[in-house]
Amino acid sequence: MHASNGPAPRSRLAPPPPFPSPMPLRTVVIDTQSLLDWLVFRNPACEDWSTRLQEDGWEWIFTSAMRAEFDHVAAAGFGERWRVDAPAVAAAWARHAREVAEPAPLGAGQRLSCTDPDDQKFIDLAIAARAQVLVTRDKALLRLARKALERHGVRICTPRVWSAELG
Repeated sequence: MHASNGPAPRSRLAPPPPFPSPMPLRTVVIDTQSLLDWLVFRNPACEDWSTRLQEDGWEWIFTSAMRAEFDHVAAAGFGERWRVDAPAVAAAWARHAREVAEPAPLGAGQRLSCTDPDDQKFIDLAIAARAQVLVTRDKALLRLARKALERHGVRICTPRVWSAELG
């Protein structure tokens, strides 16, 4: 019998070994206004996000500052017409989102400056996390779309565009 120093050669017909872990998720950052469109205002452009986030391999990430901003805006309310269903909103966050640490400050060569300081956190996280998509209706963030895609591979788009791409 011949001694072997390694694994036995595989037959040509043997299937390849399984992946050691599931395929990586595609990461999305969603700004506050887009979350309100989805979770409070029931914007038709966002209606299938719950399904898409669960079934299509997307991971929605956020930081504590982003959650605090959403909670602050939602707590202010939107009048009788747009009541915030707090338990449903909390369930959506729990089911679909993953909190991540605040990213370290980006270097001058990486950072894209947003003209709205309140929205800087969204582009910084998208770049630091190497997210595929940042969903927003904010004009200051949308103006960064070309640079974000060219420099970092981050697609910045509106909820309607992202939904169309998902569909």
